[in-house]
Amino acid sequence: MGVPMPQISAVSVDGVGNKPDPSPDSPDGEVMLDLEVVGAIAPGAKIVVYFAPFTEQGWVDGLTTAVHDKQNKPSIISISWGFAEGQLIWTQQAVDAVNQALQAAALLGVTVCAAAGDDGSNDQVDDGDAHVDFPASSPYMLGCGGTSLKGDGSSITSEVVWNNGPRTQPDGGATGGGISDFFDVPAWQKGIVPPSVNSGHRKGRGVPDVAGDADENTGYYVRVHGQIGVTGGTSAVAPLWAGLLARINQSLGAAVGYFNPLLYKSLGKSSAFRDITSGDNDPTGHIGGYPAGAGWDACTGWGSPDGVALLRALGGGHSSRKRGKKRIP
Repeated sequence: MGVPMPQISAVSVDGVGNKPDPSPDSPDGEVMLDLEVVGAIAPGAKIVVYFAPFTEQGWVDGLTTAVHDKQNKPSIISISWGFAEGQLIWTQQAVDAVNQALQAAALLGVTVCAAAGDDGSNDQVDDGDAHVDFPASSPYMLGCGGTSLKGDGSSITSEVVWNNGPRTQPDGGATGGGISDFFDVPAWQKGIVPPSVNSGHRKGRGVPDVAGDADENTGYYVRVHGQIGVTGGTSAVAPLWAGLLARINQSLGAAVGYFNPLLYKSLGKSSAFRDITSGDNDPTGHIGGYPAGAGWDACTGWGSPDGVALLRALGGGHSSRKRGKKRIP
């Protein structure tokens, strides 16, 4: 792409290190997608990869290490991993522990972005109900959903909810999103969250908050173990947003920090977002999903970003704002 090679380093957590694995089921593709997306968007940023076990303790220790890393001092953390609330490792105890680490990040002014999932409203759970992905469902997280877009040159001609059917189909996949079973409606989401499509129609934290291109058909070229291919998913949207916010932090000379309250108070309603109003995230047609509509919705959040307009809305376009020159990692 002609952009500089970013500065990348690795940090081992709980004995897990950087050990590339070329096997087909390796997580390397996920890791490289994150690095290549954020590195292409913000090549001047210092990028640190934290390797940790996929266990309750690994999640807590990995996040805690990153949030309190006094050497690298990250201002943004991007997470493309997750799983449905209440499933696999996500016991209530584990969710509480991870959420406390995310709350610490918010208090320290660290923005944390997470993928909302690639399996639509059921989120890989075959119990007939809708589910959302954690940690994207944490109120201290910027949950990142997915869109499908078409373009003409540098112009976007259409953008809709990413929903190509179940992932068992060729090119299948759909953006995660919906209503949390674990977290109540945050103060900044009051009045805009619809009831769950599940029985009981609970109102809880709505996911996602923002969106970006996730359709593999309009996706991202990546190179993994020397092989070039095209991929997508909300796993690309989290580093997309992380890279954008890193550039915004650099332009502002300060970190935007805990982004959600500001997003819902004013930014989401501004020209900084392309509102997605077409489509839904039920890939099965019978689980029940969440439709796109004007304003915030439980499949694409406030929509996809216009980076220049977002910087301007945050004060970066005004000469009266004092801006430092410190590079934000």
